[in-house]
Amino acid sequence: MEESTRSFAAGANTTEAYVARLRDLLRYIDAHLADENLSLEHLSQIAHVSKFHLQRQFAALFGIGPFRYVQLTRLKRDAHQLAFRSSRSVLEIALESGYEAPEAFARAFKKLCGQSPSEFRSEPRWDRWQDSYEPIRNARITHMKPTTREQVEIVDFPETSVAVFEHRGDPGLLGETIRRFIDWRKRNRLPPSISATFNILYDDPEDTEPEEFRFDLCAEMKHEIGNGDPIVKTKSIPAGRCAVLRHVGSDNTLGESIRWLYSDWLPQSGESLRDFPLFLRRVRFFPDVPEHEAISDIYLPLE
Repeated sequence: MEESTRSFAAGANTTEAYVARLRDLLRYIDAHLADENLSLEHLSQIAHVSKFHLQRQFAALFGIGPFRYVQLTRLKRDAHQLAFRSSRSVLEIALESGYEAPEAFARAFKKLCGQSPSEFRSEPRWDRWQDSYEPIRNARITHMKPTTREQVEIVDFPETSVAVFEHRGDPGLLGETIRRFIDWRKRNRLPPSISATFNILYDDPEDTEPEEFRFDLCAEMKHEIGNGDPIVKTKSIPAGRCAVLRHVGSDNTLGESIRWLYSDWLPQSGESLRDFPLFLRRVRFFPDVPEHEAISDIYLPLE
Protein backbone atom coordinates (compact mmCIF):
# COMPACT_ATOMS: atom_id res chain seq x y z
CA MET A 1 0.00 0.00 0.00
CA GLU A 2 2.82 2.39 0.91
CA GLU A 3 4.60 1.70 -2.37
CA SER A 4 1.37 2.26 -4.29
CA THR A 5 0.82 5.59 -2.52
CA ARG A 6 4.35 6.74 -3.38
CA SER A 7 3.85 5.74 -7.03
CA PHE A 8 0.57 7.65 -7.19
CA ALA A 9 2.16 10.76 -5.65
CA ALA A 10 5.08 10.57 -8.06
CA GLY A 11 2.67 10.26 -10.99
CA ALA A 12 0.62 13.22 -9.78
CA ASN A 13 3.75 15.35 -9.45
CA THR A 14 4.90 14.36 -12.95
CA THR A 15 1.49 15.25 -14.42
CA GLU A 16 1.47 18.61 -12.63
CA ALA A 17 4.94 19.43 -13.95
CA TYR A 18 3.87 18.44 -17.48
CA VAL A 19 0.77 20.66 -17.39
CA ALA A 20 2.70 23.53 -15.80
CA ARG A 21 5.29 23.42 -18.60
CA LEU A 22 2.64 23.73 -21.30
CA ARG A 23 0.75 26.38 -19.30
CA ASP A 24 3.96 28.42 -19.13
CA LEU A 25 4.08 28.17 -22.91
CA LEU A 26 0.75 30.03 -23.11
CA ARG A 27 2.24 32.86 -21.07
CA TYR A 28 5.31 32.89 -23.31
CA ILE A 29 3.10 33.21 -26.38
CA ASP A 30 1.18 36.09 -24.76
CA ALA A 31 4.41 37.91 -23.99
CA HIS A 32 5.90 37.46 -27.48
CA LEU A 33 2.99 38.05 -29.85
CA ALA A 34 4.98 40.78 -31.60
CA ASP A 35 7.92 38.42 -32.17
CA GLU A 36 8.24 37.01 -35.66
CA ASN A 37 9.33 33.57 -34.48
CA LEU A 38 6.53 31.69 -32.79
CA SER A 39 7.09 28.67 -34.99
CA LEU A 40 6.41 25.13 -33.84
CA GLU A 41 10.15 24.48 -33.66
CA HIS A 42 10.80 27.54 -31.50
CA LEU A 43 7.85 26.82 -29.18
CA SER A 44 9.10 23.25 -28.82
CA GLN A 45 12.46 24.55 -27.62
CA ILE A 46 10.78 26.87 -25.11
CA ALA A 47 8.57 24.08 -23.75
CA HIS A 48 11.40 21.48 -23.81
CA VAL A 49 9.12 19.18 -25.80
CA SER A 50 9.97 17.46 -29.07
CA LYS A 51 8.55 19.30 -32.06
CA PHE A 52 7.31 15.93 -33.32
CA HIS A 53 4.94 15.69 -30.36
CA LEU A 54 4.15 19.26 -29.28
CA GLN A 55 1.21 19.69 -31.67
CA ARG A 56 -0.60 16.66 -30.32
CA GLN A 57 0.29 17.33 -26.66
CA PHE A 58 -0.80 20.96 -26.91
CA ALA A 59 -4.08 20.09 -28.65
CA ALA A 60 -4.81 17.23 -26.24
CA LEU A 61 -4.47 19.55 -23.23
CA PHE A 62 -5.91 22.82 -24.56
CA GLY A 63 -8.35 21.63 -27.23
CA ILE A 64 -6.62 23.68 -29.94
CA GLY A 65 -3.30 23.30 -31.77
CA PRO A 66 -0.35 25.66 -31.14
CA PHE A 67 -0.42 27.25 -34.61
CA ARG A 68 -4.13 28.02 -34.33
CA TYR A 69 -3.70 29.25 -30.75
CA VAL A 70 -0.97 31.71 -31.81
CA GLN A 71 -3.05 32.89 -34.77
CA LEU A 72 -6.22 33.46 -32.73
CA THR A 73 -4.33 35.12 -29.85
CA ARG A 74 -2.63 37.53 -32.24
CA LEU A 75 -5.91 38.30 -33.98
CA LYS A 76 -7.60 38.92 -30.64
CA ARG A 77 -4.96 41.52 -29.77
CA ASP A 78 -5.32 42.96 -33.28
CA ALA A 79 -9.10 43.24 -32.86
CA HIS A 80 -8.69 45.09 -29.55
CA GLN A 81 -6.21 47.50 -31.13
CA LEU A 82 -8.49 48.11 -34.11
CA ALA A 83 -11.52 48.71 -31.91
CA PHE A 84 -9.97 50.55 -28.95
CA ARG A 85 -6.64 52.06 -30.15
CA SER A 86 -7.53 54.34 -33.05
CA SER A 87 -4.05 55.91 -33.04
CA ARG A 88 -2.59 52.67 -34.44
CA SER A 89 -2.88 52.23 -38.19
CA VAL A 90 -4.01 48.99 -39.82
CA LEU A 91 -0.54 48.69 -41.38
CA GLU A 92 1.19 48.99 -38.00
CA ILE A 93 -1.07 46.35 -36.50
CA ALA A 94 -0.53 44.02 -39.47
CA LEU A 95 3.25 44.30 -39.35
CA GLU A 96 3.34 43.74 -35.59
CA SER A 97 1.38 40.52 -36.08
CA GLY A 98 3.98 39.19 -38.50
CA TYR A 99 2.20 39.90 -41.79
CA GLU A 100 4.45 41.23 -44.54
CA ALA A 101 1.60 43.06 -46.27
CA PRO A 102 -1.75 44.45 -45.09
CA GLU A 103 -3.55 42.36 -47.76
CA ALA A 104 -2.53 39.09 -46.09
CA PHE A 105 -3.58 40.46 -42.71
CA ALA A 106 -6.93 41.57 -44.14
CA ARG A 107 -7.60 38.10 -45.57
CA ALA A 108 -6.78 36.34 -42.28
CA PHE A 109 -8.79 38.81 -40.22
CA LYS A 110 -11.83 38.62 -42.50
CA LYS A 111 -11.75 34.83 -42.49
CA LEU A 112 -11.90 34.91 -38.69
CA CYS A 113 -14.29 37.80 -38.06
CA GLY A 114 -16.27 38.09 -41.28
CA GLN A 115 -15.11 41.70 -41.67
CA SER A 116 -12.03 43.40 -43.04
CA PRO A 117 -9.85 45.22 -40.48
CA SER A 118 -11.20 48.58 -41.70
CA GLU A 119 -14.80 47.37 -41.47
CA PHE A 120 -14.21 46.01 -37.98
CA ARG A 121 -12.61 49.28 -36.88
CA SER A 122 -15.59 51.22 -38.19
CA GLU A 123 -18.38 48.97 -36.91
CA PRO A 124 -17.32 45.76 -35.14
CA ARG A 125 -19.54 42.70 -35.25
CA TRP A 126 -18.89 41.55 -31.71
CA ASP A 127 -21.08 38.44 -31.94
CA ARG A 128 -18.96 36.94 -34.76
CA TRP A 129 -15.76 37.91 -32.95
CA GLN A 130 -16.91 36.26 -29.72
CA ASP A 131 -17.64 33.00 -31.54
CA SER A 132 -14.21 33.00 -33.20
CA TYR A 133 -12.41 33.57 -29.93
CA GLU A 134 -14.26 30.84 -27.97
CA PRO A 135 -11.50 28.16 -28.27
CA ILE A 136 -8.95 30.46 -26.65
CA ARG A 137 -11.38 31.55 -23.96
CA ASN A 138 -12.04 27.94 -23.00
CA ALA A 139 -8.32 27.12 -22.85
CA ARG A 140 -7.61 30.13 -20.64
CA ILE A 141 -10.49 29.54 -18.24
CA THR A 142 -9.51 25.89 -17.79
CA HIS A 143 -5.73 26.17 -17.59
CA MET A 144 -4.48 29.74 -17.02
CA LYS A 145 -4.86 30.45 -13.34
CA PRO A 146 -4.87 34.11 -12.25
CA THR A 147 -2.00 35.48 -10.21
CA THR A 148 -3.19 37.29 -7.09
CA ARG A 149 -1.73 38.84 -3.99
CA GLU A 150 -1.03 36.35 -1.25
CA GLN A 151 -3.00 38.51 1.14
CA VAL A 152 -6.22 40.47 0.83
CA GLU A 153 -5.86 44.05 2.01
CA ILE A 154 -8.57 45.98 3.83
CA VAL A 155 -8.55 49.67 2.91
CA ASP A 156 -10.61 52.77 3.54
CA PHE A 157 -11.79 53.72 0.08
CA PRO A 158 -12.46 57.46 -0.35
CA GLU A 159 -15.67 58.70 -1.94
CA THR A 160 -14.96 58.99 -5.65
CA SER A 161 -17.01 60.88 -8.24
CA VAL A 162 -17.10 59.15 -11.60
CA ALA A 163 -18.40 59.74 -15.10
CA VAL A 164 -20.30 56.63 -16.12
CA PHE A 165 -21.24 54.83 -19.29
CA GLU A 166 -23.91 52.30 -18.36
CA HIS A 167 -23.88 49.05 -20.29
CA ARG A 168 -27.25 47.37 -20.14
CA GLY A 169 -27.88 44.13 -22.02
CA ASP A 170 -25.86 41.34 -23.62
CA PRO A 171 -22.31 41.20 -22.12
CA GLY A 172 -21.11 40.00 -25.52
CA LEU A 173 -21.77 43.52 -26.83
CA LEU A 174 -19.80 45.25 -24.07
CA GLY A 175 -17.08 46.11 -26.59
CA GLU A 176 -19.29 48.72 -28.25
CA THR A 177 -19.88 50.50 -24.92
CA ILE A 178 -16.13 50.40 -24.27
CA ARG A 179 -15.50 52.06 -27.63
CA ARG A 180 -17.88 54.92 -26.84
CA PHE A 181 -16.38 55.25 -23.36
CA ILE A 182 -12.83 55.50 -24.76
CA ASP A 183 -13.90 58.05 -27.39
CA TRP A 184 -15.57 60.17 -24.71
CA ARG A 185 -12.41 60.07 -22.55
CA LYS A 186 -10.31 61.19 -25.50
CA ARG A 187 -12.63 64.11 -26.26
CA ASN A 188 -12.49 65.22 -22.64
CA ARG A 189 -8.74 64.59 -22.26
CA LEU A 190 -9.21 62.09 -19.46
CA PRO A 191 -6.77 59.26 -20.21
CA PRO A 192 -6.31 56.51 -17.58
CA SER A 193 -2.98 58.08 -16.61
CA ILE A 194 -4.79 61.05 -15.01
CA SER A 195 -8.29 59.64 -14.44
CA ALA A 196 -8.58 56.27 -12.71
CA THR A 197 -10.69 53.66 -14.47
CA PHE A 198 -13.36 51.75 -12.52
CA ASN A 199 -15.98 49.15 -13.39
CA ILE A 200 -19.05 48.51 -11.24
CA LEU A 201 -20.20 44.88 -11.48
CA TYR A 202 -23.89 44.63 -10.66
CA ASP A 203 -24.46 41.14 -12.05
CA ASP A 204 -22.67 37.84 -12.59
CA PRO A 205 -22.70 37.26 -16.38
CA GLU A 206 -22.69 33.50 -15.81
CA ASP A 207 -25.97 33.65 -13.88
CA THR A 208 -27.84 36.57 -15.48
CA GLU A 209 -30.06 36.64 -18.54
CA PRO A 210 -28.24 38.67 -21.23
CA GLU A 211 -30.97 41.31 -21.43
CA GLU A 212 -30.78 41.82 -17.64
CA PHE A 213 -26.98 42.26 -17.43
CA ARG A 214 -25.74 45.57 -15.90
CA PHE A 215 -22.17 46.90 -15.95
CA ASP A 216 -20.80 50.44 -15.49
CA LEU A 217 -17.64 51.81 -17.09
CA CYS A 218 -16.36 54.71 -14.99
CA ALA A 219 -13.72 57.44 -15.22
CA GLU A 220 -12.73 59.30 -12.07
CA MET A 221 -13.81 62.96 -12.11
CA LYS A 222 -11.84 65.42 -9.98
CA HIS A 223 -13.91 68.35 -11.23
CA GLU A 224 -17.14 68.89 -13.17
CA ILE A 225 -16.98 68.15 -16.87
CA GLY A 226 -19.36 69.56 -19.44
CA ASN A 227 -19.71 66.32 -21.35
CA GLY A 228 -22.49 67.36 -23.72
CA ASP A 229 -23.47 63.70 -23.97
CA PRO A 230 -26.79 62.60 -22.44
CA ILE A 231 -25.51 59.01 -22.30
CA VAL A 232 -22.85 59.95 -19.71
CA LYS A 233 -24.04 59.98 -16.12
CA THR A 234 -22.39 61.22 -12.96
CA LYS A 235 -22.30 58.84 -10.01
CA SER A 236 -20.33 58.36 -6.83
CA ILE A 237 -18.55 55.29 -5.53
CA PRO A 238 -19.17 55.73 -1.79
CA ALA A 239 -16.51 55.91 0.87
CA GLY A 240 -16.09 52.90 3.10
CA ARG A 241 -14.06 49.89 4.07
CA CYS A 242 -13.23 47.46 1.25
CA ALA A 243 -11.37 44.20 0.90
CA VAL A 244 -8.99 44.45 -2.07
CA LEU A 245 -7.63 41.52 -4.07
CA ARG A 246 -5.24 42.09 -6.96
CA HIS A 247 -6.01 40.05 -10.07
CA VAL A 248 -3.14 39.70 -12.54
CA GLY A 249 -4.11 38.14 -15.84
CA SER A 250 -6.83 37.91 -18.44
CA ASP A 251 -10.42 38.87 -17.78
CA ASN A 252 -11.21 35.27 -18.72
CA THR A 253 -9.96 34.25 -15.27
CA LEU A 254 -11.33 37.26 -13.39
CA GLY A 255 -14.38 35.25 -12.32
CA GLU A 256 -12.14 32.74 -10.55
CA SER A 257 -10.52 35.48 -8.44
CA ILE A 258 -13.94 36.91 -7.58
CA ARG A 259 -15.29 33.47 -6.59
CA TRP A 260 -12.25 32.89 -4.34
CA LEU A 261 -12.87 36.21 -2.61
CA TYR A 262 -16.49 35.28 -1.85
CA SER A 263 -16.14 31.54 -1.18
CA ASP A 264 -12.77 31.33 0.61
CA TRP A 265 -11.69 34.68 2.00
CA LEU A 266 -15.03 36.14 3.12
CA PRO A 267 -16.26 33.21 5.28
CA GLN A 268 -12.93 33.04 7.11
CA SER A 269 -12.59 36.80 7.55
CA GLY A 270 -15.60 37.35 9.82
CA GLU A 271 -16.43 40.46 7.78
CA SER A 272 -19.92 41.53 6.64
CA LEU A 273 -20.76 42.92 3.22
CA ARG A 274 -21.98 46.46 2.60
CA ASP A 275 -24.95 47.25 0.34
CA PHE A 276 -22.91 48.31 -2.70
CA PRO A 277 -21.82 46.18 -5.66
CA LEU A 278 -18.41 44.69 -6.21
CA PHE A 279 -16.22 47.04 -8.27
CA LEU A 280 -12.87 47.01 -10.03
CA ARG A 281 -10.09 49.47 -10.58
CA ARG A 282 -8.25 48.81 -13.82
CA VAL A 283 -4.52 49.36 -13.32
CA ARG A 284 -2.87 47.92 -16.45
CA PHE A 285 -4.75 47.30 -19.68
CA PHE A 286 -4.68 44.72 -22.46
CA PRO A 287 -3.74 45.23 -25.33
CA ASP A 288 -1.23 47.80 -24.00
CA VAL A 289 0.34 44.94 -22.01
CA PRO A 290 0.15 41.17 -22.63
CA GLU A 291 -3.03 39.60 -21.25
CA HIS A 292 -1.23 37.73 -18.47
CA GLU A 293 0.26 41.05 -17.25
CA ALA A 294 -3.02 43.00 -17.10
CA ILE A 295 -3.88 44.15 -13.55
CA SER A 296 -7.30 44.72 -11.98
CA ASP A 297 -7.87 45.43 -8.29
CA ILE A 298 -11.10 43.84 -7.05
CA TYR A 299 -12.91 45.83 -4.33
CA LEU A 300 -15.42 44.08 -2.06
CA PRO A 301 -17.36 46.66 0.01
CA LEU A 302 -17.47 45.82 3.74
CA GLU A 303 -19.48 47.08 6.71
